[in-house]
Amino acid sequence: MIDETGKQLGIFPTREALRLAEERGLDLVEIAPGANPPVCRLLDYGKFVYDRQRREREARKAQKQVEIKEIRLRPKIAEHDVMIKTNRARRFLAEGSKVRVRVRFRGREITHQDIARDLLNKVADTMRDVAVVEQPPAMEGSTMLMILAPASKSSSA
Repeated sequence: MIDETGKQLGIFPTREALRLAEERGLDLVEIAPGANPPVCRLLDYGKFVYDRQRREREARKAQKQVEIKEIRLRPKIAEHDVMIKTNRARRFLAEGSKVRVRVRFRGREITHQDIARDLLNKVADTMRDVAVVEQPPAMEGSTMLMILAPASKSSSA
């Protein structure tokens, strides 16, 4: 058992530890249940939970939210249009966003999935200098999609 200041008090029976906690106006909290004997600590449980939630909130704030932008293509898209779309994707990647490249099928176009796969592989090849393929081309419903992530600075150097 550990007291509120962090000093080890030794091994106590459960009833004795609970009595000691009640005398001090604190709670008995099991810190390491897997240890032999289990490690318990005397502390104010409400304050403990509040501090833990505050630390988690701070950690979430520090995390960077990655935005996913989407570029939509068609299997019969013209070469110049592909160039324009890849330039837009380059801009998104430069901003630090991930890019989802989606090829939408209509009607009987879905029978020619190889055309869409070739198109997505061509886009990935042209973007190789600024992006890495995070998710290779795969079918999802009536669309085929691929996700590109910004290439790290160290790999391009």
